[in-house]
Amino acid sequence: MMHPDTEIRFISEEIGYGVVALRRIPKGTITWVQDELDQIYTPEEVGEMSEFARQMIDKYTFRNNKGNFVLCWDTAKYVNHSFRSNCLSTAYDFEIAVRDIREGEELTDDYGYLNVTEAFRAKDENTERKVVYPNDLEKFYPLWDRQLQQAFGHINSVPQPLRAIIPAEIQKEVLLVIKGKKEMKSILHCYYNED
Repeated sequence: MMHPDTEIRFISEEIGYGVVALRRIPKGTITWVQDELDQIYTPEEVGEMSEFARQMIDKYTFRNNKGNFVLCWDTAKYVNHSFRSNCLSTAYDFEIAVRDIREGEELTDDYGYLNVTEAFRAKDENTERKVVYPNDLEKFYPLWDRQLQQAFGHINSVPQPLRAIIPAEIQKEVLLVIKGKKEMKSILHCYYNED
């Protein structure tokens, strides 16, 4: 489920639609939680789908660490890629704002940690990276882990409208991480290796 203070807006001809903040979303805010309404498809199930359905799976899903395709039921499927993303996935089935997101700003992910099946050239953002690769998570997890650790320190100091959707056992584990009693699971835990 996507953060309630967001909506779909047209971004540009090149990008299409995206998810935009209706008000400021502070660093440490949980911006998305995988919930029971999200649909999960195995590669075998996808292989039996029509060509049109497979195209939609390719466009609107991400792959989890088991190699399954996750189709978000709500506006989360419209979160676009950025090499300077303001949200990051975690190993706890939620995403978090890694910096303050301004009102009217688009919420973005780096698709490099979403287990894409094929490399693709992304919109040029004047960054060193120009292409998203299926194994980017193996390369960039130390950077993303540092960003996540900093954001985790803010979780209990900002409003969390999605907290109630997070399973109780995950909430307990995250609280132990925040208190320094448990090490944060690396984003590398999200990696799916097809080999």
